[in-house]
Amino acid sequence: MLQIPEQEFKKLLLQDNLVTEEKFQVALQDSRRMNRGVASILLEQNAITEEYYYGIAARFYGIELANFEKGRKIDDNVLKLLPEDVARQKGIILFGREQDGALQVAMLDPNDLVAIEFLTNRFKSKIKPFLATQDDFNRGLTFYAETITENFRKTIDDNIQASMRARIGEKEAQEAATDLPVVQLTDNLVSYAMAVRASDVHLEVLENDILVRFRIDGILREVMRMPREVHAAIAARFKLLSGMKLDEHYKPQDGRFRHRVGHDMIDLRVSVMPTFYGEKVEMRLLSASERPMSFEELGISQENIALIRDNAKKTFGMILVTGPTGSGKTTTLYSILNALNRPEVNIVTVEDPVEYYMKYVNQTQVNVQAGITFANGLRAILRQDPNVIMVGEIRDEETAEISVHSALTGHLVLSTLHTNDAPTTIPRLIDLHIAPFLVAAVLNMIMAQRLVRRICMSCITSYKISPDIEESLKRQLKELKLDVSYIIPKTMFRGQGCNSCNHSGYRGRMGIHEILNVTEDVRKYIVGTQFTLDKMKEIARASGYISMFEDGLKKAERGMTTLEEVLRVIRE
Repeated sequence: MLQIPEQEFKKLLLQDNLVTEEKFQVALQDSRRMNRGVASILLEQNAITEEYYYGIAARFYGIELANFEKGRKIDDNVLKLLPEDVARQKGIILFGREQDGALQVAMLDPNDLVAIEFLTNRFKSKIKPFLATQDDFNRGLTFYAETITENFRKTIDDNIQASMRARIGEKEAQEAATDLPVVQLTDNLVSYAMAVRASDVHLEVLENDILVRFRIDGILREVMRMPREVHAAIAARFKLLSGMKLDEHYKPQDGRFRHRVGHDMIDLRVSVMPTFYGEKVEMRLLSASERPMSFEELGISQENIALIRDNAKKTFGMILVTGPTGSGKTTTLYSILNALNRPEVNIVTVEDPVEYYMKYVNQTQVNVQAGITFANGLRAILRQDPNVIMVGEIRDEETAEISVHSALTGHLVLSTLHTNDAPTTIPRLIDLHIAPFLVAAVLNMIMAQRLVRRICMSCITSYKISPDIEESLKRQLKELKLDVSYIIPKTMFRGQGCNSCNHSGYRGRMGIHEILNVTEDVRKYIVGTQFTLDKMKEIARASGYISMFEDGLKKAERGMTTLEEVLRVIRE
């Protein structure tokens, strides 16, 4: 993000009455402690909006905003004068020409004189810089989408052919893993996954070939197939990068490594597992440079944000985030930790594995071979004088028991649990042999969530709900025992499909949530003798509880996601 000198930034904010002198100084102290820009801190606190910040940055530097989001056109012929990899590396997008022939360039950093000189020398032309937001820059990159897949596929195919000629299958694993064709093949495979925003890469060995699949916006898609002969070398390369044993083929192994493409840095969490035809490689792509997401970016409603902040202020008790694997529970926990991360708070975590590194948070990774389990790690944490404890997951009775006793003895405990919805968490804890009176005593809040795909804003369109869809919605509401048919909207939204979203109609994901705030009425009912989930939901609803389906329906009505997406994840 382009930085404005602190004093000038402060002056502009005070003039616009957006922050007080005291609030700016607090944000400035936080920025220096966390080694981040003060604007980033204020954005996170919702003191300013991103649109406002880029607007005053453009005014301060005396340049125009690129504003691709608001209709400024991108000339495809001018864009492709510069290769996509160079555009990524330098953070620039060529998008048009002035009447005098000067090239119009959207730049993440218009003060980058080296990039401007590079363009001037390369095209022998004047350069007119524009300020690009990250969204503008990403939108510009999507215009390369028509050729990016073709280019990556051709490069990968060339690497495969070179690998085959090198007869890698006959080489030692160490030598094969460092061969140039194999290095280029694996690097391009990871870069390709980054370019199409994949969250996971699966390399699966079949009888005659290797199946490559990417998970994009939660949906697993076949990308390509490769000759089985290159499998040993590819597996060896990823093992070498991840710090695994190259000569171990019959036991599962885990590791991680970091990959850079231009300005982008990605952490890859790698799992290798033996299967019938050979070792399957699965890689989870995690951003190495992004800050923890704000509650708004996660798609949490303002009502639910208020509940989270109120419960996060408490000095003891438990906050649980529930949902199936891959529903974003850990990301939500990190956002809560980020809100709690202050100099006077000692935060300690035990995770399996550590997915994101956070400054000033003491993170411990589970290592069963070294004797570090969730339970043992939690016992050790209690001797570290923590204020806040984050346990990656409550999997067994021992971890549940220690977590509960930690919450009872003056610690705020955050953790995850696998349940279908928020109310089901209560019987799940009792099933883990936690006495109902202890469950009632320690629980502050339970949050359940799922991930839905966002509608692509480049091709969004509205449509009228048909009688069939309306009837289907009423049936769904009846199944959920919700008498709220009045919230069924008459108009919905969907994406038509475009280059920006690879013609899927979706781009990115967000959460739909439900929060069970553990009030006194809820506590009294938990310790009662006639506990049922239906009655629990009735009591919770009297305190403002809104189900995930209702939250999703509201977001579909506002054009954030589609009705089909909400129904898909709820039914899963």
